[in-house]
Amino acid sequence: MKNGAILANSGHFNVEVSLKDLEGLSTAKRTIRPNLEEYTLKDGRKLYLLAEGRLVNLAAAEGHPSEVMDMSFANQALCAEHIAKTARMPPKVYAVPREIDEAVADLKLKAMGVKIDKLTPEQQKYLSTWEMGTT
Repeated sequence: MKNGAILANSGHFNVEVSLKDLEGLSTAKRTIRPNLEEYTLKDGRKLYLLAEGRLVNLAAAEGHPSEVMDMSFANQALCAEHIAKTARMPPKVYAVPREIDEAVADLKLKAMGVKIDKLTPEQQKYLSTWEMGTT
């Protein structure tokens, strides 16, 4: 591997990166920050291991929190249902239908006990133009 290579396990088990072998090839190991370790190999190259070689998306958990992922998965599931129920769709990239996005958002807010106000006519006018407040 090149000097400075980053090792991350995104597989299914904690065996994709052999820590025993990596440590056997190394003369030093230091923690740079949580979930990031630097291994210095015998020839001086340095390799960087994320999340102790464990499943990086689970072990490091610095990506999207579950409170975001649940909405993403709900959107994916409802879009899959939409595709299954829709007559033949030509192959291409489609945007998530607005009604699905809004339904997921509405359900999430209800689950969190959050209510959204209705915009006043003045607020709607402000949001619909760039002119207000620029003179």
